[in-house]
Formats: sequence, C-alpha cells, structure tokens
Amino acid sequence: MISIYQLKPAFQNLLRPLVRGCAAAGITANAVTLTALFISLVLGACLIAWGQAQHSLFLLLPLWMFVRMAFNAVDGMLAREFGQQSALGAYLNELSDVIADGALYLPFAFVAPFSAWSIAALIWLAALSEMAGALGPLVGAARAYHGPMGKSDRAFVFGALGLLVGVGIALPSWAVVLIYVVCGLMVINIIKRIQAGVQGAGQR
Repeated sequence: MISIYQLKPAFQNLLRPLVRGCAAAGITANAVTLTALFISLVLGACLIAWGQAQHSLFLLLPLWMFVRMAFNAVDGMLAREFGQQSALGAYLNELSDVIADGALYLPFAFVAPFSAWSIAALIWLAALSEMAGALGPLVGAARAYHGPMGKSDRAFVFGALGLLVGVGIALPSWAVVLIYVVCGLMVINIIKRIQAGVQGAGQR
C-alpha cells in the first residue's frame, strides 16, 4: 500500500543544501528535534485554548505539518551524514515524535463531529505504531516505517482537516468515519511493522 513516506528520499535531496548549512552553522540534530517538539507543543496548546473561538488558527496546522516533516528529515540527515548519531538522539527522536503527534491531534477532540474518545484512540494507536516500528532493532531487525497511515500520512490527513476547519468549513457528521478509517489503517500499519520486525530478526 502506498505511503507518503516513500517520497522521503526526494524530499531529503531537496533539503540537503539546508542540512549542510545547518551543520556548518553548528546546529545539532538534537537541537532540531527539540525545536520541532517545542513548536508542536505550543501550537497544540494554542489550538486547544483559542482554536474554537478563532478557527483561522487551524490554518497554522497544515503549514506546520509540512515544516515539521522538513525538521524531521533535517535532524535525521544531520545525525547520519554529519556524525551526530547518539543514544540520547535516538531517544529524543522517537519520544518527541509521539509527544508531538499527540499534541497536534488532540485539538481535534474539541472539533465537531469528532469526540474525545475517537481522538484518544487515534493518539494511542499512533503511539503504538511508532513503538512497533522502533522495537525492530531490539529484536535485531531494522527500524520499520511501513504504512499505511504512518507519520507522514497522518500529517497529510490532519493538515487537510486543519485547512478545512481554518477556512471555516463545518465538517459534516459523517467526517467522524474518517477517524475510524485512519484508526483501522493504523492497525494494519502496526501488524505490518511487527511482521517486518519478526521477519528481519529471523534473517539474522
């Protein structure tokens, strides 16, 4: 099944001059990771606090979802290509993604027709998805990024929703089905990542 994640190599090539500039300026991968986390937390808090009264704030979400993908690509390239890989960086990379995802999805618990329970389930499954991928090296396999509904796909979905809310379009009652579809696809995602880890471990 196709995932936006498959576009990552081309996206990285576009960002490579920026990455070289960051490295030359002394900007570290961990600094990029923590900056992206901080901005995600601030944006999520602002949307929860003021998004209901000022829907146009949700227009920041699709913009940040795109920029955040660039941040994620840059920190990984700095780590791999400029000798900045570290144990702390690995923890920060995995944990910050899960925390930031939760912060950016949570505001939709206050947007009709979504419910707190449906968004909570989505956040929980997103965390499980990332855990299933990150556990690969623990069993001797590679880190799994299989879709559908990996991090990049979810960013696209919630960026699109943020755009609709931001321009003042009231989501129809059946839009809640979208959350259930996303959750269902993430279950497939988790199964595929576990299978990849088991198969990868068996080949070593």
